Amino acid sequence: MEDKQEQKFQQMTQTPVGRLILRLAFPCIISMLVTAFYNMADTYFVGKLNSNSATGAVGVVFSLMAIIQATGFFFGHGSGNFISRELGSHDYEKASNMAATGFFSALAAGALICLLGNLFLEPLARLLGSTPTILPYAKAYLRVILFGAPWMTSSLVLNNQLRFQGSAAYGMVGITSGAVLNIGLDPLLIFAFRMGVAGAAWATIISQFVSFCLLLVGTSKGGNLRIQLSRVQFRWEYYRAIIQGGLPSLARQGLGSVATICLNRAAGPYGDAAIAAMSVVQRIMMFGASAMIGFGQGFQPVCGFNYGARLYHRVKEGFWFCFRTSALFLLVIGTLGFCFAPQLISHFRDDPEVIAIGALALRCQCVTLCFQSWVVMSNMMLQTMGRTMPATFLAMARQGIFFIPLVLLLSRTLGLLGVQITQAVADCFSLACAIPLQLYALRHLTEPEQS
Repeated sequence: MEDKQEQKFQQMTQTPVGRLILRLAFPCIISMLVTAFYNMADTYFVGKLNSNSATGAVGVVFSLMAIIQATGFFFGHGSGNFISRELGSHDYEKASNMAATGFFSALAAGALICLLGNLFLEPLARLLGSTPTILPYAKAYLRVILFGAPWMTSSLVLNNQLRFQGSAAYGMVGITSGAVLNIGLDPLLIFAFRMGVAGAAWATIISQFVSFCLLLVGTSKGGNLRIQLSRVQFRWEYYRAIIQGGLPSLARQGLGSVATICLNRAAGPYGDAAIAAMSVVQRIMMFGASAMIGFGQGFQPVCGFNYGARLYHRVKEGFWFCFRTSALFLLVIGTLGFCFAPQLISHFRDDPEVIAIGALALRCQCVTLCFQSWVVMSNMMLQTMGRTMPATFLAMARQGIFFIPLVLLLSRTLGLLGVQITQAVADCFSLACAIPLQLYALRHLTEPEQS
């Protein structure tokens, strides 16, 4: 085991940075695209029910799924960042303890979400932004999704821990297998078994459980850290590290959920078509940005290992490589999305009103899409190095600090147009904050190496 881990250390600290990131990023990109498919598949197939209320229900419940994902990312990124730095410092004992602590803590947190969510199902559905017509569909979808919360949270922990160990390929296999199953189960359960929107939810949690099992098997392969209950550490040292490494992810995903609730409430006065349109736009933009995020995830273990080994020049080289590559990619994707916005929306919901509302919102977001390259790469680098405060601020900026007040303000002053342009305006403010924060971090990264 230790020989394999030492070999992995040599690869992470000596392989040319660009080549190493590309190799690690490929399975991460596949995993992120597949994760986006999880969310898009339900929206696509539910949209075939010819009901704006059913499509809107998927968008409403998505904010709860974002909270579940936020919990998983909190423990996954928090434990994963710590693991990569400790492996870079050759402390395999602490890394193994953290792997178990992060996993079982996420499993318990998911079980708590399941319990509380089912106890307060209808108030929760209303809180998430359900209108009276959407509420029955939202409750049917939400009830099932909650049952899958324990393994949804812990799957994200396993996937991220494998990725931070430089074994993203194992995570890719687990995630991809579940997504393929989800896409197959959606039409079967929704239409063949006539389960409607509840069928989409069952397809999701069954697929997630299969992913969970495969990811758990992956921890016992390829020199990865094994998950052992005996290694769980109920000590502040470990939970402090999880908080420091995972808080930016919790803030980003958690506020993303709040932002979705605010978006649904702001769009609500303009009818179910507006909620359905913004739900579709969210899925499309998530898919467009997922490849870029996966690319950045290939950078994070490189950053963690080399930061732990005090090879700071490789950390900086990796950041600039990822920024330039992802900016070019998003520029191309944004241009295509802008040109074909109505066609993209119509694939999910062939309703003239939904297409008209969604196309404008999608085009606005495509204009600022490339801004995410700097914001996301900066956030990932700061988070992996354990720079909790600036990383958390950047994580909160796009869909929290700026988006939430803007959607409330602009929807009241500009009406539906304000709802449609909010994300693009928030992206501009986020970039303005991210540039000085990241430049400061890059400038000061060389100081410890010179001393």
